[in-house]
Order: sequence, then C-alpha cells, then structure tokens
Amino acid sequence: MITGRIGIKDIRNLGADSVVWDAGLPGFCARRRKSPAVFYALKYRTGEGRQRWHTIGRHGAPWTPDAARDEARCILSEVVKGRDPAGEKITKRHAATIAELCDRYLEAATQGRLLTRRGASKKESTLATDRSRIEAHIKPLLGDRKILEVNRQDIEKFMHDIAAGVTKRRSRLAKPRAASNVKGGRGAATRTVGLLGAIFSYAIRTGLRADNPVAGVIRFADGKRERRLSDGEYKQLGDGAALSEGIWPYAISVIIFLAMTGWRSGEALNLRWRDLDLKRHVARLADTKTGASTRPLSLSAVQELQKLPHSGLDDLVFPSSRKGVVMSGFPSLFEKVARAGRLPRDVTPHVLRHSFASVAADLGFSELTIAVLIGHRGGSITSRYTHHADAVLLTAADQVAARIAEMISNGASEEADNIVRLSVRGVA
Repeated sequence: MITGRIGIKDIRNLGADSVVWDAGLPGFCARRRKSPAVFYALKYRTGEGRQRWHTIGRHGAPWTPDAARDEARCILSEVVKGRDPAGEKITKRHAATIAELCDRYLEAATQGRLLTRRGASKKESTLATDRSRIEAHIKPLLGDRKILEVNRQDIEKFMHDIAAGVTKRRSRLAKPRAASNVKGGRGAATRTVGLLGAIFSYAIRTGLRADNPVAGVIRFADGKRERRLSDGEYKQLGDGAALSEGIWPYAISVIIFLAMTGWRSGEALNLRWRDLDLKRHVARLADTKTGASTRPLSLSAVQELQKLPHSGLDDLVFPSSRKGVVMSGFPSLFEKVARAGRLPRDVTPHVLRHSFASVAADLGFSELTIAVLIGHRGGSITSRYTHHADAVLLTAADQVAARIAEMISNGASEEADNIVRLSVRGVA
C-alpha cells in the first residue's frame, strides 16, 4: 500500500494486489488485483456508519486520475446529503425482476391482500384474466427486466409491441383439444398496460419502487362498440336456438334468459336456486362484478324458471352436462347458436346485455331503472326503495322482457317458441 496524489506514473507502477491512496481526497484510491487492469474506487461511510466501497471505473478513457477524482468528489457530496451510491448499486443489482414482481402480485391477490375499489378481494375470474395477460404479454416482453430499470419509454414500447402483435401466438394446452390463442391488438395493449400500472402500484406499496412508470402513458382508446341487436337479429337468435341440433338444452335456455334479463353471462351460469325468490320475483346475487345485487325478475322469466327441474336449493339453475359443474363451454355453445341463426360474428353474450338496456331505453325507462334491471354499477334494490318503487321496477322488467320475447318469436317456428319458454324437455 502506497500513499500520494494519484497520477499516471502511479497507475503505471502499480503492482499486483496493491492500492494507492490519494493524499488530496480521503477515501479515493486506485487499486489493482492480479490482472493488469487498474480501477478507481472510493471508500466512504454512510450516515449510519456503514463502510462502503464504490467502484468508479477502469483506468482508461474516459477515466483518468483527474476525471476519477472529480467523480469521487461528486459521490462524496451525495453521501453528505444522505445518499448511499454503493448501496443503491447493490440494491439495483439484486433487485427483483418484473416476472418476480408479477408472481408476488398474483400471490397477494390470491390471498385476498389486494382489494378492489369496492374494498373487496379480486374475483377468481379476474385473477384468471390477470394471469393470462401476465403470461401472454408482460413476462415475454418485460419479465427479465429489473423492477427499477423500467421507465415510461419502456412502457410505451411495451404497449405498441402488443398492439403490433409481437406477442401473438397460438399454443396447445394440457386439456384435450384446448389451445391458447394470443392475438394482441390495441384493446389487449390498453388493458394490459392498465394491469401493469396496478402491478407497479403494488411495487410502490411494498417498497420495491418509488414511482409508477405507467403514470402518464397515453393508451389507445378502448375501441368498444356498443353493439345492439336489431329486431331482425333478435328473430335470428330465436331461429338459431330452434335450429341448433345437439346443443345442450340448458345452454339454449340460458341464452334466451340472458336476452330477456340483460344479466352478465357469469351471473346466470353461476345462479343457484337458493338465490331466487320466485314469489317476490327477485334474485339475490351475493357476489357480482359490482358486489351484492338484487334483481327484479319479469313475470315471464319467473313462470319459465318454475318449469326448470331441480332437486335442491344448491343446484345450478342452468347446469352443465357434468353434474354440479358450471357450464365452462358456454362461449363456444353461444357461437354455435349464433352461427345457426346466421348472426354476425360480433354478436356475443355481452351484446345481449347491451341490447336489453337499449330496448329498455327505447321503451322510455330512465337510466336508474335500467341500471337496477341489469345490475349495473350504482343500481340495486335496497331498503331505500318502497314497495311502490319495487312494483315499478317489476313492471319495467315485464315490459322489456315481453318486447324482447316478441322480437325473438316474431315469425319463428313453434319449436322456437318452446325454446323461448326455456323448455328443457328430456333433461332429468
């Protein structure tokens, strides 16, 4: 170990496993291990008294003795202000990756430690969607990046890559004949960036990062088109139900039920007999997208629900072919019915929901009434409603359902009429 003001001559004469300390700047040194390379470094103590070594760089352009000394002075000024540059480098080097952050986020959400805006845990269906977006887009594009490395420019590139189809792929799943079809596109990009923003918010709450790089990123417009069925398309829906040979009868029943109630498909598929009070013409759903919800049921819906067979209150109202299991194949069954009726490809179960609301608006009902009928956010039957208000809502449900049933059965065959009445003949 030698001491002096570090110069080029000192660097050239520095032997193996030796260090030269700068006489003019405490803690600044040049050292060499066994290789010919010489590195400039700074030794300092943090405000908590912890000793640190901070490597400035290897001798050679741009690091000369004078340039390295100036850098050491800058580092010491940051130390005086309370920073720990060497500690920050260590933290960054050992920081978790985005993939690890996603895994922690999902674990916390699954355990119910992440609450929605309504103060409730995320639903399993929402978690399944989150997992899908993480595996399809976030991990492939950002998974190996460190949490602290990602900035707003990275997020913008990430969004545009998804929109351009960079993550597009099709792969087989473990289930027979099942496949994962990742398409990408602007809608997927916008929603995945929204999820990524929530994941970085979790990183902030857990101290893994101080800021959210998603903040300020301008996303694509969602591009949702509020599609509704025309009168003729309602008739096509009824015809498709009548012409769908070999389709599970309860699938056809739930399609017509959705058309005449405006419910979300998941709400109908998970509906159990214990949720129904057919005498009062209401359904009480304990867990929906917007929380607990009580829905008025039209007279025609009640009459047809009473005809459906069941053996217990815990039975599903619209069961699958496998006993006690929710009808997971409903989307594909809906597509078959829509194809049979020659409906456009953009007709989905959600279109039935929006169409119900549109028919209600056509009949002159208020937004609040429509919100209650379909269980929209902010709409529910509570103790604040009087019996007269409940009667008004039930009348509204009757009128809307009757109008939709009329359009579905308009000119349809007798067989279609039977399906409209939720017939499930032949099902035990």
